[in-house]
Amino acid sequence: MSTEKIYSVIGIGIGPFNLGLAALMEPVEELSSLFFDQSESFDWHPGLMLNNATLQVPFLADLVAMADPTSKYSFLNFIKENGRLYKFYIRENFFIFRKEYNEYCKWVASKMHNCKFSHKVVAIQYVDGLYEVTVTNTLTNSTTTYYAKKLVLGTGTSPHIPDFVDKEALPHVIHASKYLNYKSQIHKSASVSIIGSGQSAAEVFRDILPETENGLQLKWFTRSSHFFPLDNKSKLTLELTSPEYVDHFHSLSETKRKQLLARQHGLYKGIDQELINEIFDSLYEMSLGNTPLNVELRSNVRLTDISDDDNGSYTMDFMHTELEKPYQDQSDFVILATGYKYKEPAILEGIHDRIDRQENGLFNVHRNYTIDKKGKDIFVQNAELHTHGLSTPDLGMGAYRNSWIINQLANREIYKVEKRIAFQEFGVEKTTEKSLQENNMELVNE
Repeated sequence: MSTEKIYSVIGIGIGPFNLGLAALMEPVEELSSLFFDQSESFDWHPGLMLNNATLQVPFLADLVAMADPTSKYSFLNFIKENGRLYKFYIRENFFIFRKEYNEYCKWVASKMHNCKFSHKVVAIQYVDGLYEVTVTNTLTNSTTTYYAKKLVLGTGTSPHIPDFVDKEALPHVIHASKYLNYKSQIHKSASVSIIGSGQSAAEVFRDILPETENGLQLKWFTRSSHFFPLDNKSKLTLELTSPEYVDHFHSLSETKRKQLLARQHGLYKGIDQELINEIFDSLYEMSLGNTPLNVELRSNVRLTDISDDDNGSYTMDFMHTELEKPYQDQSDFVILATGYKYKEPAILEGIHDRIDRQENGLFNVHRNYTIDKKGKDIFVQNAELHTHGLSTPDLGMGAYRNSWIINQLANREIYKVEKRIAFQEFGVEKTTEKSLQENNMELVNE
């Protein structure tokens, strides 16, 4: 081990959050880092890279700007280098295209010497006070061992498919994240059903809708009471992603947090208001002249099973959530816009005894984003929804969390972290700048 370089931190997974961490760490000379991802290159949700799809957060929610507006890895610097800054200025729209965001992230990744793609972490052990990380190069099949003082888990969330769906037996039942891979087949089908009521479901519905005028039958089912808008435009509501609200949410009991998240779906799982209106306007226009629509939208139905009819079609079993009555329908293709869930990496088994857990088995994520029992070594990215609330998957709060992580790694303030940004109070005691600063310094020094 003495001949090996010991890194300050090793990151596992290179999605937007860990890529932002790598970019923000690059100018910090006292910290050394390596980030590994088994994918061949950075590619953010390629199966949903639809035309006209935009981010649901402003461009300032890039990888670095909210931590360091002067960073050379900002989105504005990216479009300046690509000769698009004035075009972007004239466009006068804070919400960039998803394709553009993906291009931007690829540009940053290409400049990161501490990011290694086609490298799969296969094991982690804790040896003599260091984390021993075994990595396989998927291109050469060679295996190398690295050592680090700290870890950052950025493996992200995975497409969620209900347990009753047999993916092998139902080849034309797919998750929405693979939509573009099957688009040509879907458009040639006689009927298609979309399950879910979030942004991905709406975007796929919009993309398929024109094909209904060529005879395709399109159905959209949701267990929700309606196709609800995402409440991400109300400015006081957006304060629920503030550090103060994270402090408040984290202080609550496990039971209360769970109850709150169940009531806050509309804050991070709904549909952009403009997209809902666009879909309605399209349906209205298509219905002019009393033209029958090959479209069906149905709410309050919970999918309970999907089976193969042996005739190229699938039977979907539903339960109406209000009438409490079963309902059945058929489709040639089923698209599950059933969201994403965090899946704990199997490689953590080697350090399971170091990880702090709640009674339900989930990570007990400390306020400073660590999951080890001492609250100092193992950080997580986008795995703390149950402990930190709806700011967890928010791209706009990624730089805030990364500032926290870097400041703790360096044991000093590298990036200034705003201590108070909300106008409202979330508890019964008045929050002051001083109290927040003292609380935050305690976390850094833990």
